[in-house]
Amino acid sequence: YRASVRNYQRDGPMNVNGNQEGGPNYFPNSFSGPNVDRRWKQTKVTGTLDIDRHDSAEEDDFNQAGIFWRQVLSEEERERLVDNIGSHLCNAQKFIQERAIRNFTAADPQYGKRIQQNINRRNKGAEGNMSVQANL
Repeated sequence: YRASVRNYQRDGPMNVNGNQEGGPNYFPNSFSGPNVDRRWKQTKVTGTLDIDRHDSAEEDDFNQAGIFWRQVLSEEERERLVDNIGSHLCNAQKFIQERAIRNFTAADPQYGKRIQQNINRRNKGAEGNMSVQANL
């Protein structure tokens, strides 16, 4: 084929075409993933009711996470969650870290602050080990 496929439908049965070369499988992403092209929007299907795509761009993605952080987790659970997230996020590119911290802060300011502190602590400790990590 002359055109390469660029969508978020991969890892399906009988996939033998390179699996889109490991491109991110989530939307939106920061690595030149496919953009929404309204020309290819699926048409409305009419049956006993109308079926259409739902645009979730305006939904509240943070309130429930904030309630979970403040009212459900114990202090020990919060610390484990912060440590788990920070241990993975500290290896991400800086702009990804900043975006994630904004999202966690939108859920709860302390949530974002503690993850940022965890990342800062990990990255500060890693600065002295850079030559060792590069030789692994």
